[in-house]
Amino acid sequence: MKQVDPKVELVANNMEWLGQAAVKVICQGKTIYIDPYKLTKSDSADIVLITHSHSDHWSIDDIKKVVTSKTTLIAPIECLDEVKDLPAKAKIGVIPGFKQTVDGIAIEAVPAYNVVKTKFHGRDKNFVGYILNLDGVKLYHTGDTERIPEMKSINADIILLPLGQTYTMNSVEEAAESAKDVKASIAIPIHYGMYEGTSADAEKFKSLLEGSITVIIKKPR
Repeated sequence: MKQVDPKVELVANNMEWLGQAAVKVICQGKTIYIDPYKLTKSDSADIVLITHSHSDHWSIDDIKKVVTSKTTLIAPIECLDEVKDLPAKAKIGVIPGFKQTVDGIAIEAVPAYNVVKTKFHGRDKNFVGYILNLDGVKLYHTGDTERIPEMKSINADIILLPLGQTYTMNSVEEAAESAKDVKASIAIPIHYGMYEGTSADAEKFKSLLEGSITVIIKKPR
């Protein structure tokens, strides 16, 4: 088992899974949401990151619950025309390859796409995942993706992976191999239990990585 650095463990423990692909992270005094969806309460985010335009990731009603005048909203370019009236201090359109530091946090957008089920997330759509450098800890939210070749060139301490096999990964085994590709020390399964995938898949994911990568199964909040 790869030794987990205490800083990496702290970031993982401070991350909330909110259901589907939605997560909340508090680090460096900043509140970050990725793909907010079906939120039960309002909040004030410093950074909101959107991976792609599908309604369970790009949910205007939920984005409105967390965007304030202090928020930087980062999303694929095609999304931003829909939120011209939001009070965010900045709205940034991205494609894979985007890199920028926002509020002291380095953010990189990386490709996210289907290799087999291309009708759902084709590579030509320029959908993204995000790598965040949180006080020296690299957190990789893959977005909706299958195991893609680019993962082998990514190094991340924590990876958040979709376990639903209808629209994203083709199997739990493929998700486990993706965690190995990026040399993660912690893997956290997401994007299951609402429309596809089950808690049994998460347990299988954990067993497949036993002895190599620490798997944290979070309950959606």
